[in-house]
Order: sequence, then structure tokens, then C-alpha cells
Amino acid sequence: MVTVSQKAFGCTRSGESVSQIALCNGQGTEVVLINYGATIQSIRTKDRSGHFANIVLGCDGLTDYEQQSACLGAVAGPCANRIAHGRFELNGDTVQLTQNHDKHHLHGGAKGYQRTIWQFDTEQSDGCASVIMSCTTADGEEGYPGNVTSIVTYTLNDDNSLDIRYSATTDKTTVVNITQHSYFNLSGQPQTDCLNHSLQLNAEHYLATDAESIPTGELVAVEGTPFDFRHPKTIGQDIHTDHRELTKCRGFDHNYCLTPNPDQELHDVGEVYEPESGRTMKVETNQPGIQLYTGNFLQGTPATQGRKWENHSGFCLESQAWPDAPNQPGFPSITLKPDAKYHHHTRWTFGIKD
Repeated sequence: MVTVSQKAFGCTRSGESVSQIALCNGQGTEVVLINYGATIQSIRTKDRSGHFANIVLGCDGLTDYEQQSACLGAVAGPCANRIAHGRFELNGDTVQLTQNHDKHHLHGGAKGYQRTIWQFDTEQSDGCASVIMSCTTADGEEGYPGNVTSIVTYTLNDDNSLDIRYSATTDKTTVVNITQHSYFNLSGQPQTDCLNHSLQLNAEHYLATDAESIPTGELVAVEGTPFDFRHPKTIGQDIHTDHRELTKCRGFDHNYCLTPNPDQELHDVGEVYEPESGRTMKVETNQPGIQLYTGNFLQGTPATQGRKWENHSGFCLESQAWPDAPNQPGFPSITLKPDAKYHHHTRWTFGIKD
């Protein structure tokens, strides 16, 4: 049986109350969320010795969450990742979004979903429990057309899987591309980096990017490049390779192009394995892309126990549509019309390897 509990987590600088909600299953796995940013604050799983530890990066208090800009554990949207110059054409009109990442738009803007207080409810049933979070952004907020209502449902199951389902509706044609921005370190040791984690991704291509990490439109075959994770290798094996795209990003920050199976709700993205703890994490999604980010600019970000996170303290596997899709006619569309519904489903399954 999966249990649900909640308590107060504090107030924002503007005086808004924030709650903390915990889901715990029969195996002892615990997922703790706050409704500021619909954020995953911690995920506690056991290692091969039966010891539990937190495997995601977070902060101790609300003040730190408000100060940090790394999107730790938060939901990114309405449109995650980058849009070049924050500008695109939609129905013959030019849409100008907030330029919050130098001259570009990143993760929904200056506020975005990650700095929003979400409404929430909880549900319990046999073998699972859910937290359902919702928010509405006003027409013109951050430059986005339409009043957009988004719902994110986190469901912890007794089989140690965490399902994340996103939906969105709008009253004007707009763009939507939502993701979860948790940083993982399966070692459960916050003082260590993630470079020893073994990663396998079922992706034949990645998106080439320019000097400002904007996609050029070219799909590059991973074969023969440092970006090839089709067979398991450590994240750190090729991260310091003298490759233009790795050098400018200080590591991986790239979209891998997936091939969804039309006959299945979810397709297998890949798996991560941390050899010291034995912990594993399997990723499945219905999205066409997965962004691998290796925490290349985390240094100085508020951490737990009064510490600061370091570069490569954790990695992200962000299931989503492809970045800058509104400006790339050849990319899968992220346009959402009033008579349609955005649907995104991702599953993380946690395990142990002897």
C-alpha cells in the first residue's frame, strides 16, 4: 500500500503558503514533493545493502528554492528547453516570449512553471497513490498566447515506479512542451559526482547545436562520436573529449532523438546504473526526445545541509519534445490548439542490480 502525508513547508517571499507532500510505498521508497514549482524535493530508494538514501538534488528550505536558478526538481514549462531569441511565427503572427537566458527563452521564462505555486490534491487506490498538481497561466504571461491550464500527476506505485503524467489545454493556439527537471545521483552520496554512473540510451541521433546551444536543425548520428550511449558506458568516459559541442557546454546538454512506438503508450528510453550502490533507474516515455544534461553549471547552487552543489553533482534525463521546435519546420510540432489536449507520460522505475 502507498501512503500519503502532507505538512506545511513555509511561505514564499511574497507570503504564499507552500505544502510538502510525501508518498511512501510498501518497499520503503519515498517521493517528497512541494507545490512550489511542482517540485520533487527528494526520492529515497534503497541500495543493494538495503540502506535508503535520497537520489535527487534538492534544497532544505523554501528560501533556497526561490534563490536557485538551476530548476532543481521542478516542472519546466509551459515550454521547456530553448527557443531561439524567444521568438517564432504562429498562425501568421510573430510571438515574442521573455528572453531570460541571454537573448533566448529557456524553460518557460523568468517565472515559468518552476516558480509557480501549484494547486494540488491527492488520491489513493490499491497499489498506488498520486499527487495531482494544477496551474493556469494567463494569456500573454511570459509572452505565451492563451489561457493555458496544465495538470501534472505524480503516481508512486508499489513496484517502485513513478509515473508522471502531464496534460494541458488552451483557449488560443499556443505552444506547450513540459518536462520534469530532476537531477539524479543514484549513489545517494551528495558529496560525489555523477560521472561514474553507467548510462545506456536507445537513440541513434542527437541534435547538433550552435555556439549558444540552439539546435541547427541537423540530426547527427551518434555512431563514432562521444554522444553514443547505445551501449552502456559511464557518463564521464567521454565528457572531457575535445569535441566542440562538449567543450562549449562543459559536458552534455543535448537532445537525443527517440523513435516512439505507435503501438505502445511508452517506449524504452534506456537505463542508468550506479555501481557502488547497485541502484538502477529505467526511463520510459511517449515523447520524441530526451535531454541529457550533466549539471555543467551547478557550482554554487544551494544544496542540502548548508552546502552548495558542484558541477556534475547530478544528471538530468528530461523527456520532452525537441528544443526550438517552433522555429524548426522539420521537428515534431509542439503547437497546441483549443480543440486538442497535450498529453505526456513518463515513467521512472527504480531498482537494484547485484
